[in-house]
Amino acid sequence: MRAKKRSAARSLSVLVVEDDVDVARTLRALLDLLGHRARVVHLGRDAIAAAREERPDVLLCDIGLPGGIDGYEVARRFRADASLSSVHLIAVTGWGHPDDRRKALEAGFNLHLTKPVGPDRLEAVLLAVPTQPPRP
Repeated sequence: MRAKKRSAARSLSVLVVEDDVDVARTLRALLDLLGHRARVVHLGRDAIAAAREERPDVLLCDIGLPGGIDGYEVARRFRADASLSSVHLIAVTGWGHPDDRRKALEAGFNLHLTKPVGPDRLEAVLLAVPTQPPRP
C-alpha cells in the first residue's frame, strides 16, 4: 500500500542533520509526505553551510553526531549567526534523560524530541512552528 502525500497547511523548508543514513532517509520521506521540503546532511560541520544555502525554516538535528561538532554545538552556532538565529531548532535524538533536554534547551534548541518520533508527533510539532517574516 502506498502512503498518500498530505498537503501541509504551510510548506516548510527543513534541514535534517542526522548521521544514521536510514533515520535520515526516513525523516526525509516523512517530511515529503507531510508536504515539506527537506535537505539532509550527515555531519554537524555541514549544517551551517547547508543552512546558509537553503535558509531553512526548521532544523531537525541529532545530538550525537560524529566529526567533532555535535548537535549542541550546531545549535550554538546557529544562535550565534545572525543569518540563522531565527531558524526553529528541534533536537531529534535518542538521548531522552531530563539532563539531555536541559542541555539541548541551553544550547539553543527550541524543542527536544526523543527518537523514535512518530508521524503524528512530527506533524504536530511542525504545525506549531512560529511563522517567520520573509527573509531577504
